[in-house]
Amino acid sequence: MEAPKSDTEAMDEHKLAEMGYRQDLKRDWSMLHNFGVSFSIISVITGLTTLFQYGLNTGGPAVMSVGWIVVSFFTMFVGLGMAEIVSAVPTSGGPYFWAAILAPKNIAPFASWVTGWFNLLGQVAVTTGITFGLANLISTTATVGTSYEPTAGKTLGIYAAVLFSHGVINSFGVRALRYLNNTSIILHSVGISCFCIAVLAKAPTHQSAKFVFSTFNDATGGDGAGWSVRASPAYVAAIGVLMSQYTITGFDASAHLSEETRNASWSAPLGVLMSIGVSALFGFFVILALLFSIQDFDATVGSDYEQPVVQILIDIFGESGAIVLMTLIMVCVYHCGLFSMTSNSRMMFGFSRDGGLPHFFDKVDARHRAPIRAIWLAATLSFLLAIPSLGSTVAFSAATSIATIGLYISYGLPILIGLIWPRNFKKGPFNLKFASRWIALVAVLWICFITIIFCLPTANPVDSQTLNYTPVAVGIVALWAFGSWFLWARRWFTGPVRQIQAELIGY
Repeated sequence: MEAPKSDTEAMDEHKLAEMGYRQDLKRDWSMLHNFGVSFSIISVITGLTTLFQYGLNTGGPAVMSVGWIVVSFFTMFVGLGMAEIVSAVPTSGGPYFWAAILAPKNIAPFASWVTGWFNLLGQVAVTTGITFGLANLISTTATVGTSYEPTAGKTLGIYAAVLFSHGVINSFGVRALRYLNNTSIILHSVGISCFCIAVLAKAPTHQSAKFVFSTFNDATGGDGAGWSVRASPAYVAAIGVLMSQYTITGFDASAHLSEETRNASWSAPLGVLMSIGVSALFGFFVILALLFSIQDFDATVGSDYEQPVVQILIDIFGESGAIVLMTLIMVCVYHCGLFSMTSNSRMMFGFSRDGGLPHFFDKVDARHRAPIRAIWLAATLSFLLAIPSLGSTVAFSAATSIATIGLYISYGLPILIGLIWPRNFKKGPFNLKFASRWIALVAVLWICFITIIFCLPTANPVDSQTLNYTPVAVGIVALWAFGSWFLWARRWFTGPVRQIQAELIGY
């Protein structure tokens, strides 16, 4: 016999029913849990560690430190725009559902379809980027003090094993994830704070503030002539902010878990904003700790380990100490990938429930109350996206670009629609009032900027090994989204399906 529902639970279910949905998923997440999932997916230690080499080569310390401040500032505008929308429309579908609600009725299905596919691309790519980054860290750490030699095939095998474990854990449902979420919050806050303090305290020498905030480095040219020579230093600085922007990505998880969060109209938007703000502060601390503690810049950039964070830790703590601290980092990255798959699967569940994917994937396991089919679809697609790593030296940075562009386009489309058609936007409890449209405009312009720069070449000269295949992947999804819509989807896809009414008429 189920316990009586609280007033908050009843209000949440009533709000969901107003949007046409049953309470299929178990709603027992607090605002702190909701924040924790987005905080874990942003996981500043994940993005910064896995892309630290990219940052040092593409602009160096100056772009990494100052770029983090700039990116954090503009990302908060995107977060504010998203928070206002999720407060009004707290469903697991997230951006594609918002696009349908905010757009005029005649274009709502089209807006929902396109937004949904870009969000799906970003969700899959961010899971790929996180977990493949972990596989690289495992491979690199395994070489410390051993004769192990990593290869692309071995790394892909590690990646597959980690993905499988994430799928298994997610399949046990919300209860197991909630406890792991508590652990993740502690690891990403207390654990990483202790990591940074230890690095700063133990470092034999420290770099100057001038080094950290004004040293520019361009190692984008394989033949010695980088993009700062062939284009301009501004070009290198622009593409160099990928490290920061990719790191502060995935905060839409608070929206995708809103159907499992109590008092979602307040908890979900606060989860979005808290995750961005807290991550911005922690991330800046991590960047400063690592940059100030570099002992030999040239040796760190050209490290035999091909992972500058490992080299920094070895220079400070020796091999044994470096392995211990890298293990802490890898545990954090593991949790990040785990909850990325959680968010990914909820988006796919919602999109399937509304007809964007086959209905086969919208089934919820009766025992664990988890969308198990969507979970394994997420795992499978993430594995497939990593296969190009077998033949490309820039596959990882391309995956991070794809994730960033796919997610931010899907974030930006509902914000843009709300900006153009404000009359359709019925605000929730979190209301930006007179500042709403100005914030939306800044958010949309920033997303346009990063979408363009992250499609540009990152290595020079451009050949089959260094080609940034981000525009190819994004272009394929855009072609699919627009082409499938005009060829057949427009005949049957009507946008979010009001589940309760659909069941009454036998849908």
